[in-house]
Parts: sequence; structure tokens; C-alpha cells
Amino acid sequence: MDWTLEVVVLPVSDIDASVAFYRDQVGFDLDHDTRNEHMHVVQLTPRGSGCSIVFGDLPPQREMAPGSMRGLQLVVADAEAARQELVERGVGCSELMVFSPDDGGTFFGFSDPDGNTWAVQQLKVRRDKPLIPPEHRGRFGAP
Repeated sequence: MDWTLEVVVLPVSDIDASVAFYRDQVGFDLDHDTRNEHMHVVQLTPRGSGCSIVFGDLPPQREMAPGSMRGLQLVVADAEAARQELVERGVGCSELMVFSPDDGGTFFGFSDPDGNTWAVQQLKVRRDKPLIPPEHRGRFGAP
């Protein structure tokens, strides 16, 4: 039986500001932004990922303090280019850190406006062997 991790609840203080940060600055795809008189829930997915982040104002989404998520990890084929892209979009990033010369040993980090932290790992192998091939990407009808 396959067990796939597909959603991580991210604790944030301001839903709209978090959408703007993750969509416009980090570049995640907005899968849905659902509002009604009872709730406001948002789901965004990093391009090429099978796992999304969700935040909102439902009770289970408010159990953690905003900014309390630490060490979520993204993987890119080129950490230097990814870091530069984020910096150009106004995201504060750490310097590149090379823990090992082997593929997978280069990282940088950033935080969202609430203080949730992200590590970005370089795996050059993702350039030629993405986890989700481009022809299988797209969730909820998104390109």
C-alpha cells in the first residue's frame, strides 16, 4: 500500500498576507482559496511537488501557533538559481551552505512573514529525473 504525504497544515496569522507571500514571492501555485460565511481555507503547491501547504481559519488549522513550523524542506535542481529567484522577489534568504560536495549537500533557508522556516536542498538529479514528470503535473485543474 502506498502512503503519500499530500498536505501540510501551515500555521499563519494572516491568510491573505500568506497567500501573497507564497504565491507572489515564493512562486507556489494557488490551488484554491475558498471563502464562505463559515471559513477561509487556502491550498498552495510548489511547482513539481506532490505535497501542498494548507492554511485557514478552521479550528484544526489554528491549533499550532503562527510561525511554529520549523524545517519544512523543498528540493530544487539548482540552489543558487532558486535562491537568486527568491531574493529578486524580495524573500530574505540565508547564504548557500555546502555541507558536502556530494549531490544533496547544498542548502539555503528562508522564513515566511510569521517565522515558519524552510530549508531548500539542491539535488541536481532532479533536473533530469523530477519526482513528478511535467506531463503529470497540475492539481485541481491548474496547469
